[in-house]
Amino acid sequence: MESVVSELEGTLLKDSDTFSYFMLVAFEASGLLRFALLLILWPLIRFLDMVGMRDTGLKLMIFVAVVGVQHSEIKSVARAVLPKFYMDDLDMNSWKVFSSYEKRVVVTKMPKIMVERFVKEHLRADEVIGTELSFNRFGFATGLVNGDSSSTVSERVAKLFNDDAPTLCMARPSSTSCYNSFSRLCKNQLHPPFFTSENYDHQLLRPLPVIFHDGRLVKRPTPSTSLLILLWMPVGILLAIIRLTMGSILPFWAIPYISRLFGGKVIVKGKPPPAPSGGSSGVLFVCTHRTLMDPVVLSSVLKRKIPAVTYSISRLSEILSPIPTVRLTRTRDIDAEKIKRELSKGDLAVCPEGTTCREPFLLRFSALFAELTDRIVPVAMNYRVGFFHATTARGWKGLDPIFFFMNPRPVYEVTFLNQLPAEATCSSGKSPHDVANYVQRILAATLGFECTNFTRKDKYRVLAGNDGTVSRTSLVDHMMKVLRTFKPFFTVKISMLLLYSL
Repeated sequence: MESVVSELEGTLLKDSDTFSYFMLVAFEASGLLRFALLLILWPLIRFLDMVGMRDTGLKLMIFVAVVGVQHSEIKSVARAVLPKFYMDDLDMNSWKVFSSYEKRVVVTKMPKIMVERFVKEHLRADEVIGTELSFNRFGFATGLVNGDSSSTVSERVAKLFNDDAPTLCMARPSSTSCYNSFSRLCKNQLHPPFFTSENYDHQLLRPLPVIFHDGRLVKRPTPSTSLLILLWMPVGILLAIIRLTMGSILPFWAIPYISRLFGGKVIVKGKPPPAPSGGSSGVLFVCTHRTLMDPVVLSSVLKRKIPAVTYSISRLSEILSPIPTVRLTRTRDIDAEKIKRELSKGDLAVCPEGTTCREPFLLRFSALFAELTDRIVPVAMNYRVGFFHATTARGWKGLDPIFFFMNPRPVYEVTFLNQLPAEATCSSGKSPHDVANYVQRILAATLGFECTNFTRKDKYRVLAGNDGTVSRTSLVDHMMKVLRTFKPFFTVKISMLLLYSL
């Protein structure tokens, strides 16, 4: 069997520096204070690397990033946050070589828990060899690692192949990496940069794309980007408060003009339909779902309040919302009655994906909207932000609009398509599913996105380990959840005393 052993950092990934990934763990699993502490220590870590003490610098990063953090939190970040940033840094030429072998093994200097899911699910590797984090009996990380020496890595590679020599080793030259001593075990060696030929292009195997990901940070937190984020944070919070206040007290016709003064921008394409007149029923705006702001932005463009169909948004979001919201129950008959009643009063906005998706993909559309009206206007919504994502699956959704408005220049794009002709609706005999699929396809084509069959449940299983169903909890459980979701701002788990419980 043809086999390959590849180093992750600097080989499969273009960047050999792992600092930004530990910054992500610090921010998403623990909080802003730990994020700042790790950034303060970056000059020391860099100095240790320059004087040849890379192992010491790595151990310091690991310790500061994870000490006192629960195993479940680290695993959650590795599942929902890190794969997106790894994929963005993937060297496709390296991947073509790596994927052409039957048995694939990845060696990393990062803790195995941080990379295993990405490497096995997205890069389709068979095994991962990396350091193992140490946890105490309560499930908290001690900050210590096992199996991090180069000799241990070589022994583990040899044991994995039963002392048979792997066909190919992909790694940086030994002068730039202390973790590729396994290369002497291989029959052939290949060093970056990689220049692939047509022999590799015929491979049908491709990296599994990252469709769902979580976390608040848009950009990989390199030292310079991290410093910029920390400096912007107090300004961003103040700016978000001002923007939210202006949006709540100003009339809708004034919002597009005022938003420009505070850095916001809305790009409108297509011609929106006029407001309903007389006793006619309203138009159902079928929107793609990018953030909670979709129906609010739609209303500001139309310069009138359009009620929005919602499900499982936080009470804070409902309170802050400048437009009426119609909370659904996920019980089909009850929800259908609610939507019909609202349409009889006027226009209504609905996002049939049922949840947001950050990547250029559209989730499967629920067909309920197609059964209830033939007056359907598809609206393609998209947005661009610089620092913070305005959606979350693991955190508290009540902070979503705040994070959106904390961005320096949030941009929304709204594209109105023509109202569906009668022959494309259920009135012509088409099934609701056919209508929903058709609307999904034309919206995807407008945005340059891909259609998928994934649903809300698929997203939450990937990101949060549940199906996204909202259940009633006790007051104590709810308060604990709120406290946990505030961690990215205010908490840090420097639990040195936990070391004594080993």
